[in-house]
Amino acid sequence: MDSLAWDARYSGSDLVWSAGPNTFVEELVGPMAPGSVLDVAAGEGRNALWLAERGWDATSADFSPVAVERARDIAGRRLGADAGPFRALVADALEPLPAAPSGDGYDLVLFAYLQLPDAQWRRALARGVEVVRPGGAVLVVCHAARNLADGVGGPQDPGVLHDPDDVLAAAADLPVEVVSSDLRERVIDGADRPALDAVVLLRRVAD
Repeated sequence: MDSLAWDARYSGSDLVWSAGPNTFVEELVGPMAPGSVLDVAAGEGRNALWLAERGWDATSADFSPVAVERARDIAGRRLGADAGPFRALVADALEPLPAAPSGDGYDLVLFAYLQLPDAQWRRALARGVEVVRPGGAVLVVCHAARNLADGVGGPQDPGVLHDPDDVLAAAADLPVEVVSSDLRERVIDGADRPALDAVVLLRRVAD
């Protein structure tokens, strides 16, 4: 889907995604000390907003201007004086990404369900790694290829699904080391089986 198609999807009255964070973002990022984070292809900003509420300096980026406006509106209602800074920007995951406000690179770059064909996915991941400081983290959560046969929900196009090994292959030539790489189950209300997600945490190393 292009940005115009996503604009149309985000123009409805209801949230496209849930208001709360992804369960694996909450699990893996929750214990981290607040820093600066870039949420790539963030949609309505649910993960970046949750992090801002916990003191992170959060940048939410999406190529849909409608999604970005929705994220700004939600931030205006949710974030109080004790929250960290939050900004929502229009940015394409395949192009150079917004730099960290400090100029030193982000402490965390998040990819949550950016489902692209392999060549585009590799390009997007490389863009994300570019803007992380050495020692910073890149967290990837995506619908797994195994989900088609063994899980539930998610895209039905195998060309945009990635198992953990696929994510590691995309990262093989990038300046990162693997912290963890797992195929995880995610409970879906009303479904008779869980969804299967690839959850990969990387750490940026010096070039």
